Amino acid sequence: MAESITITDNRTGQSLEVPIKDGGVAASEWSKLLPGIWFFDPGFLSTADAASSITYIDGANGILRYRGYPIQELAEQSTFLEVAYLLIWGELPTQDQLEEWRHDITYHTFIHENMRKRFLEGFHYDAHPMGILVSAVAALSTFYPEAKHIEDPANRRKQIIRLIAKMPTLAAAAHRFSVGMPFVYPDNSLEFAPNFLSMMWKVAEPRFEAHPALSRALDILFILHADHEQNCSSTAMRVVGSAHADPYSACAAACAALYGPRHGGANEAVIRMLTEIGSIDNVDAFVRSVKEGHGRLQGFGHRVYKNYDPRAKIIKRTAEEVFEVTGKNPLLDIALKLEEVALKDEYFTSRKLYPNVDFYSGLIYQAMGFPVDIFPVLFAIARTAGWLAQWEEMVEQDSKIFRPRQLYVGEGERQYVPLKERSA
Repeated sequence: MAESITITDNRTGQSLEVPIKDGGVAASEWSKLLPGIWFFDPGFLSTADAASSITYIDGANGILRYRGYPIQELAEQSTFLEVAYLLIWGELPTQDQLEEWRHDITYHTFIHENMRKRFLEGFHYDAHPMGILVSAVAALSTFYPEAKHIEDPANRRKQIIRLIAKMPTLAAAAHRFSVGMPFVYPDNSLEFAPNFLSMMWKVAEPRFEAHPALSRALDILFILHADHEQNCSSTAMRVVGSAHADPYSACAAACAALYGPRHGGANEAVIRMLTEIGSIDNVDAFVRSVKEGHGRLQGFGHRVYKNYDPRAKIIKRTAEEVFEVTGKNPLLDIALKLEEVALKDEYFTSRKLYPNVDFYSGLIYQAMGFPVDIFPVLFAIARTAGWLAQWEEMVEQDSKIFRPRQLYVGEGERQYVPLKERSA
């Protein structure tokens, strides 16, 4: 027997049975009984804006899967480029498919010289790297005008490859410009993560060799951040993409959403919180102040997860491997103590406040030498794969252009008053 609910309009006594499908009910069905009555759902907290087969999240049980594959298995056994292929095309690649994919990504990492010399160098000397990245991604659409022909699958694939390939190049360029260092060209003999680290840190050596443990840690972080269902930036990608904008413009909108501190600034907030705590001895007092309503426990709790974020467990293990190479981040002991105290406190556990992916990721990035203002840029490199998977799925579904309704709460009809007759 199919699952359904029955709604009744108490004004008229009319009822309507609405089927439940895939855990949701169609708003169009409700409208048959309630025309002109809209759901009021600020932030879309209870509204599904897409039917997607990309990412599955069970927040109550701490489950995250990409295309059905548990995040734990992918982080342990896969690579970021393999996961990117999985997200976008729906299946894990064969050996030949992966080699072709890796080759195509590797040989599209370079950016046009005009982008580097005329566009990037036009920013103010202390411009924020994320502000540069948002603008640079949008500017790519002017270098590839054919990208607007989104109805062509082969053309879409070409733009997807370009965006995944060029995002690390733009990200590294944005950082180096912001700190006054010269641009470093991609090294096509390197894998994805080591190539990015080379573009970030190379100075005068003929070839930059990143430590394998750090390259692998960065690859794992990219996997963990690659997609997360209909979050703010992915929704921005879909909203702009629904207007049939080219993928570069839609991706720039997603980057802009990620630029907001509520979305892409969480791990930076954790670093600032731990720095302010300053010492293990101050943890208990800090926890008391949070419980009294003074400040927030950054890196704990999540809009979706009401259990331990599965990504946080993976990152905690990754952090230990990174610190064996870099030396322990001095903030780690404070973080461990804070986690220990919070997880023993009924105040936090009763509110489902467990560590999330951002609690340890910032510590890893900082230990690897990344400044805090590039944290959202690192996030964008990884999430580009998810954004493009969402965009490709939306195009294939021929999604309607986004056009939410509103509840009007303003003035009723008023008569125009000439300027000279208006009072203050």
